[in-house]
Order: sequence, then C-alpha cells, then structure tokens
Amino acid sequence: MQLKTKRIIINISIAVLGLIVIGNICFQLYRIPTTSMVPSLMPGDYIFANRLVYGLRIPFTHKRILQMQKPRRGDIAVFRAPGEGRKVYVKRLIATGGERVQLLEGNIYINGKEIVEPAIARNYYYNQGTYGTGQDGAVVPDKAYFFLGDNSISSADSRFWGFASEDDVIGKAIFIWWPPARISMIE
Repeated sequence: MQLKTKRIIINISIAVLGLIVIGNICFQLYRIPTTSMVPSLMPGDYIFANRLVYGLRIPFTHKRILQMQKPRRGDIAVFRAPGEGRKVYVKRLIATGGERVQLLEGNIYINGKEIVEPAIARNYYYNQGTYGTGQDGAVVPDKAYFFLGDNSISSADSRFWGFASEDDVIGKAIFIWWPPARISMIE
C-alpha cells in the first residue's frame, strides 16, 4: 500500500510540474504599469499573453514554431522595443512590413487610407515623435512592426523608438485576469 501511495504522489507531482512548464511556455503573465493603453488596459491590470499564437521563437535563431497566425493590425501585442534591452512593452499593432504609416490630425493612415477599425479609430493619436509623424509618414521595414499606445499622449511607442522586429514579438495579449472587476477578453 505504501508503494502505491508513493507512485500516486510521484505521478501527480510529475503532472503538476508538466502543467507548470507547459503553462510557462504557452502563456506569460504581465502587469500594466502605465496609462499608455487606456482605455483598453488600465494601470494595475494583470494580463495573460498567449506566446503560441504568433509562434514560439527558437532561441539563437530567427525561426518560429507552432505559429497559428501572424500579428495583425489591431492586435495588442507584447514585445521588446528596439534599444530598450529586456524591457517589455504592451501596445497595439498599427502597421506591418512594407506599409506606409502616417499620423495626421489624430488619425492613422496606412498607404494613404484612413484606418476605420473601431479599436484603432476611437483613439486620438498625437503627431509627436520621429517616426510616422512627418508629411510623408514612414515605411515599415520588412519583418518589422509599428506599435502605438491607445493613449498616445502618455505612450512611448514606435513614434519615438521606431520599428519593432518580428523577432522581438513575444505574444498576443488575450485576457485581463486581475482585478476581478476588469476580468475580460482583450479586444
């Protein structure tokens, strides 16, 4: 009887450890520290980011495995910004490689057409910074993305530090899990 109990405890321990490891590979938890994504995300929100949706990056390579989709305009993504070391940002994806992005009078234009998607168009984007704010806008390099905070007046984003490499994209923000009053899927 004692041997059977030991086996059960060992099997349960292995299963729990496996779930923890798989959970850490597939999902990452983040806390929102600033107002840069208000009204979508509030300071103090805790979110889950799905690391599998854009694919897991194989260390020391530029390859991804298990990719379900490419990042799309309007997604709220978790990524490392250029020149910021290991610092992680959570912002909305606005433009992808090859697209010309331009901010004019609070609106965003991609390849000369105003963006009307509600999650993007509901925000006023201040024409500040170096990238995308001039008369000609900026062309996003291949394998790179242009990110903006929904609350652009208080957001350090692609307007200031440029384009984020696709290698620096960690995952898609999918769910607010804390505080309880804000538990919801992220749009």
